[in-house]
This record gives sequence, C-alpha cells and structure tokens, in this order.
Amino acid sequence: MFNIHPDLLLVIGIIFGILIFATLLFFILGRFTKVKGVDELKARTRSWWVMATLFIAAAVIDRRISYIAIALLSFMAFRELYALLGFRQSDRRAIFWAFLSIPVQFYLAYVGWYGAYIIFIPVVMFLLLPLRFILKGDTKGIVKSMAQLQWILMLTVFGISHLAYMLSLPDHPDSATDGRGLLLFVVVMTELNDVMQFTWGKLFGKHKIIPKVSPNKTWEGFLGGLISTSAIGYGLSFLTPMDGWVAVGVSAFLAFAGFVGDVVMSSIKRDIGVKDTGSSIPGHGGILDRIDSLAYTAPAVFHVIYWIYY
Repeated sequence: MFNIHPDLLLVIGIIFGILIFATLLFFILGRFTKVKGVDELKARTRSWWVMATLFIAAAVIDRRISYIAIALLSFMAFRELYALLGFRQSDRRAIFWAFLSIPVQFYLAYVGWYGAYIIFIPVVMFLLLPLRFILKGDTKGIVKSMAQLQWILMLTVFGISHLAYMLSLPDHPDSATDGRGLLLFVVVMTELNDVMQFTWGKLFGKHKIIPKVSPNKTWEGFLGGLISTSAIGYGLSFLTPMDGWVAVGVSAFLAFAGFVGDVVMSSIKRDIGVKDTGSSIPGHGGILDRIDSLAYTAPAVFHVIYWIYY
C-alpha cells in the first residue's frame, strides 16, 4: 500500500498543480472579465477535481481497493444509463443478471485471465441475456430491450473494466512504472483531450462537425485537441511501455476515440431529451457524463498496448 514510483508522484503533483492553477484562473476570469465559456470551464474543473481524486486514489491505494472503486464507478454508470433509457417491467430479472455480470467481469480483470475477460460480456452475456428475456414470455418490445441492455453492458462495464485490467498488466521492461502508470496515462490524456478540444473550439471554432448532434463540436476544436493531446502524450510516454513517437500515434488514436465516445452519448441524450445522464457530480451531471469518453478510450488504448507490448 502506498508504494508509489517517483514518476507517478511527479505526474500526480503536476495534475493537482494544473487543477489548482485552472481553478484560480477561471475564478479570476469569471469574477473580473466577461469571457465567454468561463462558467462551463469552471463546471468542468469541479468535475475534474472529483475524477482526478478518484483515479489517483485508485492508482496509489492497495490494488484490491482500486478494482472495487473502478467497479463501483462502472456500476453507477450502468445504473444511470439503464434508468435513462427505460425498460419494461418484465425486464427486471434480465437487468438483475446484467448487474451480476459486473463483479464477474471485474474479477476476471483482477486475476488477469485475459481469455475469459475478453469474451465474457461480448460473447457469454450476449448469448445468456436473451434467454432470461425469453423465459419471462413477454415478447412485445423484446428486441429493443435486449439490444439496449447488451449495449449498456458493453459501454459501462466492458469498456470501463479495461481501466481495471490495466492494473493487472505485468511489469514491462520498457516502462518506468507498472500498470498504474498506464491507468493514469489514459485517464489524464482523456481528460486533457476533452479540455483541449473544448478550449480550441471556443477560441477558433467555426466549422461544425455534426451540428444536429453536438453543435459545439468543431473541426478546429477536434484537430486542435488531437494535436495538443498527441504532443502531451509524447511527454507522458514514460508512464507506459511506449517510446515517444509510438505514444504520439496512440494519443492521436485516443483523441479520436474520446471524440467518438462524447458524440455518441450526446446523440443518445439528444434523442431522449435530457442534458445530463444524472446529477452525481456537482456542476457537471452524472458519472456517465464524465466517463463517456473513457468508455471508448480505455479499450482502444488498452488493446493497442496489449497487442504491441504484451
């Protein structure tokens, strides 16, 4: 417990330093200027404090506690999304089965059983859940319920569980840290990509990408965020087995995956007619509002790293 590599301590210090600086900067801008978008940045900063504290704690505390913390995050996101989408009364047993899959998935991540871990949600639960629906005998709306529940599992459980599996990766000779370094790399880079795309979009955004889905997303914001994230990834590559230039490519891929996760959730919320998935994080909606990008970036980066280095 609390056996922290000096490089991890350095990054943790930098993260909290950036958050303190951002908090003070946005407070001053909001108090003494009329810069547009400051309230949104202040709200995002508050949520970043929560998320940074959670994941840094997961990285430095005993690993067993870290798995439980990430599993709890996954559970809360699952509950938010299934409540948001809505299900039939007859779907309750199937939803219960889906809830039971969460500890199983995270146990497989904990023991590092990759072969079982990688197929449990996409294959085993995909085949078992329809049986639970069918046994109830209510076929009206069954296709929608089956599709929704499997998609929720893939997004909030399978996607997020990759953060936990990073903690189970064996030490790599090319990495200055263990799996906790990769976990911090993915979380920090995902959050930085979010703020970079938002900031570049506010400063220079003119050409909208998907105005009917996410009117604030612009090509200038996306490309500015992608380039900035790639450059930062080069500097943080020491947290991972990657050398600098591989980290640039992986960071660019992460930026794209984060963008996709963000706009997918935006389209769902727009379809349902809600602004946020919940109210768990003061000032910035629910848990899923903050980890929607991570549900895409975590598996994307994990499998690239696993394929190349493990």
